[in-house]
Amino acid sequence: MEFEPLSMGNEVIEFDMMGIGDDAVDIEHPVDEDDLLDSSAGAVAVCASASAGEVYIPEGDTNLEPYEGMEFESEEAAKAFYNSYARRVGFSTRVSMSRRSRRDGAIIQRSFVCAKEGFRVDKEKPGRDGRVKRPRAETRVGCKAMLVVKIQDSSRWVVSGFVKEHNHELVPPDKVHCLRSHRHVSGAAKSLIDTLQGAGIGPSGIMSALIKEYGGISNVGFTERDCRNYMRSSRQRTLGGDTQLLLDYLRNMQAENPAFVYAVQGDEDQCMSNIFWADPKARMNYTYFGDTVTFDTTYRSNRYRLPFAPFTGVNHHGQPVLFGCALLINESEASFVWLFKTWLAAMSGRPPVSITTDHDRVIRLAVTQVFPVTRHRFCKWHIFKECQEKLSHVLSGHPNFEAELHKCVNLTESIEEFESCWFSLIDRYYLREHEWLQTVFSDRRQWVPVYLRDTFFAEMSITQRSDSMNSYFDGYVNASTTLQLFVKQYEKALESRYEKEVKADYDTINTSPSLKTPSPMEKQAAELYTRKLFMKFQEELVETLTFLATKVEDQDAISIYRVAKFGESHKAYFVRFNVREMKATCSCQMFEFSGLLCRHILTVFRVTNVLTLPSRYVLKRWTRNAKSGVILEERANDLLNSSRESLTVRYNNLRHEALKYVDEGVKTIDIYNVAAAALQEAADKVALAKKNGGRIANVNGAGREDRTTQGNHASASFGDHQWGLEQSPSMDDQDRKIQKLSRQLERARRKCEVYRANLLSVLKDIEEQKLQLSVKVQNIKLGMKD
Repeated sequence: MEFEPLSMGNEVIEFDMMGIGDDAVDIEHPVDEDDLLDSSAGAVAVCASASAGEVYIPEGDTNLEPYEGMEFESEEAAKAFYNSYARRVGFSTRVSMSRRSRRDGAIIQRSFVCAKEGFRVDKEKPGRDGRVKRPRAETRVGCKAMLVVKIQDSSRWVVSGFVKEHNHELVPPDKVHCLRSHRHVSGAAKSLIDTLQGAGIGPSGIMSALIKEYGGISNVGFTERDCRNYMRSSRQRTLGGDTQLLLDYLRNMQAENPAFVYAVQGDEDQCMSNIFWADPKARMNYTYFGDTVTFDTTYRSNRYRLPFAPFTGVNHHGQPVLFGCALLINESEASFVWLFKTWLAAMSGRPPVSITTDHDRVIRLAVTQVFPVTRHRFCKWHIFKECQEKLSHVLSGHPNFEAELHKCVNLTESIEEFESCWFSLIDRYYLREHEWLQTVFSDRRQWVPVYLRDTFFAEMSITQRSDSMNSYFDGYVNASTTLQLFVKQYEKALESRYEKEVKADYDTINTSPSLKTPSPMEKQAAELYTRKLFMKFQEELVETLTFLATKVEDQDAISIYRVAKFGESHKAYFVRFNVREMKATCSCQMFEFSGLLCRHILTVFRVTNVLTLPSRYVLKRWTRNAKSGVILEERANDLLNSSRESLTVRYNNLRHEALKYVDEGVKTIDIYNVAAAALQEAADKVALAKKNGGRIANVNGAGREDRTTQGNHASASFGDHQWGLEQSPSMDDQDRKIQKLSRQLERARRKCEVYRANLLSVLKDIEEQKLQLSVKVQNIKLGMKD
């Protein structure tokens, strides 16, 4: 489309809106609506520009359409009018081409277009696999609708071109407030947001209040995302100098102890954004209890004004323990990625087994990037809290709905049972089309317990409210806590938590729990576990007295038991027990989830005469010695435990094989003689192997060390000529030297194992003495306070 020349003094400039000539400059680049939506900085900028001018509507007919020759006082007035017209019609606008004068560079022509004008230029970078990680949805469809205005000699702006027709459907009036150019946080709305935010109300609650205040979401004029963006910019202004106070505190802490770490994220303008810090004790705690982590963002959401989020875990007493803290000023995906990477580096780069966070899309994207092998769980009780907000109309009309939902989520035993119960529930209340319920159901594998039981989360129960955010700073932060006050409260919280841990250590060391059974296993557990964890184990052990275990299948060394409570045979669990490896798994998966054996496995142990806990079922992180030893020796200790465990396994395997000969050999005298001869031959071979340092020489003198192959073919090798009973005389001196050196090396290795075990024992004793002294010092301090 071409327009007639416009005279500007002595020079004439041609305008061709289909392209850009040498005499025109494109001074505003089109931006995808989706790009703006996902860019926190962009979103704030749009809000600011939207408020730059009031909507201009000429006097007279409010339904007036633009027409060629229509005049405006300014370029901004023309833009406001076209945007107002677009709101009535149902589309979004943006600035497209602009032309400048060659003489003085002043803008002399603007074109405003439908947001769906043109086609997107793909600027997204593909990943390593050649694909874009999160491809944007296409929003542009080549729409030609536009308004062109140019400046006249009178300094007024006149419409020189108008295209009315669109090539796409227009948005109905009740949805038009979602369009980018019509989303504007008014001054009155800002005042209300500031007031509600100051009272500790989060974005969702504020939007609910605004909708009620303005009589509907379409009258509010902006979305919850815009509300969040404004709250974040307001938060940055409010915190102001307080952040500098926090930085000074962190610098002083690092100066006192170089092991104290902190980091500050800066944006493109080098303005301070998020802050992370971790003291030496928090980093040390992670080495002991960093298998599962909670990123607690409840402070920055609905409960408190303070944008603060600690990384926490659970210690050997079941108490919350700190792994680091963050001040969240910017909550974009890039900021969370920075925070998680910074925290992981401070924790020596070792990711946790599992992590629990709020039900938040942006946090999920960041976790996926930084912790690809970590199991990510949404906080179940945060979702139930969302339910109270999203389904308030259902809860007010149906008081039993929430209890039924809790029962469906917490008490179902299988995936099939949960999904059947879920659909039955939402169909009964006609909620199958509810958008929020559809969203949380699609995320079910990240919050419904039945999908998570195969992963360790350090929780004693799948059904109790223990996976609600057990906030480390509860009682020290409230809705009126400022950042300046928090710096003081932070150290008080650390001291209080430490005192509680010392008290729990004292109770574990100086009080003996009462035993409720004559079981050696209970006595063993009382000596191993901390007091609180023993109480939980004891509860499971005592419950075995009311359970029955029936063997339903026997496959060589693996037996399957059906375990049910007396009188409740309809509700049964199945335990697979490998007698050779002393390994058991239960369908309830309590051990995988919590690290403590369930009553069902303990019932099977009781009926099969397993009197003590196999070492594989005693997690060090739950024991009274969880923090004993030197961190660098941790792997050596694991190897020692593994060596002891493998000895038990080998013993059980050999006993199982030998009993086969006994069972069959006593039936007749002939079979007895064959079995006795076979055992004697086996004994001779074992004696020879022991003499040769664990090797049996074959006919050509080459030693065999593949114990796996020997074990797999043991029954065939006894009468096989492949194995010789005497060492081949053809073995040369070099082979004998190798054997001698190998035996010496093996003896040295065994001595090292003994020395290592003794050293670890000494270190454990030292740690226990330190712990006892710490308890005594703490008691003296408490006595002095009294």
